[in-house]
Amino acid sequence: MAAIVRFLSFNSSLLSTSSNPLHQTQLPCKNNTPKRLSSDFILNSRFGINPRKQSLQFKIQATITETEQPKWWEKNAGPNMIDIHSTHEFLKALSEAGDKLVIVEFYGTWCASCRALFPKLCKTAQEHPEILFLKVNFDENKPMCKNLNVKVLPYFHFYRGADGQLESFSCSLAKFQKIKDAIETHNTDRCSIGPNKGVGDVTLETVSAAKAKPSESQSS
Repeated sequence: MAAIVRFLSFNSSLLSTSSNPLHQTQLPCKNNTPKRLSSDFILNSRFGINPRKQSLQFKIQATITETEQPKWWEKNAGPNMIDIHSTHEFLKALSEAGDKLVIVEFYGTWCASCRALFPKLCKTAQEHPEILFLKVNFDENKPMCKNLNVKVLPYFHFYRGADGQLESFSCSLAKFQKIKDAIETHNTDRCSIGPNKGVGDVTLETVSAAKAKPSESQSS
């Protein structure tokens, strides 16, 4: 949140009639006896303030401008970290990854463990630009997550070319070493022979069928 505060300014010369802030001005009276006016009286008169008030109050006008910051799950570590919003995007990203190691994180915006782990995952993505990181929002992709047997969050899948899915496990910040170990194991130089396996049996058709089941049961 960025705050911009604008203060009403006033001319300091109006606050004093001389260099001495306690300067008193003499005015002639009818009986030729000079009358002394205090600086408080002069100040109150010039600013239209009731001279009976002992204290002078200045109004400060503050304008606060709020700038929206991205949510924690909306932040990306770089071009090798991609948000997945549909099964089509998921399958396309896997097919276009080639021989790259692909790490898929399944997360929930409400998941405290996901939030705690996320900054370290971003740092890992920056340290490994050769790896593709996919972020899948569980709530936006429940049918797909069900087909991929995602039951706890955060959950991770590792994919690579013709080898398909290499490994899957749940992980927390305290056990982040599991991700590092899996990267060391699977992120080796290799050339796959054959087409990418991707997610294997999970296709757009199976996910669509899973979506249609609830409506069919309701109609019956």
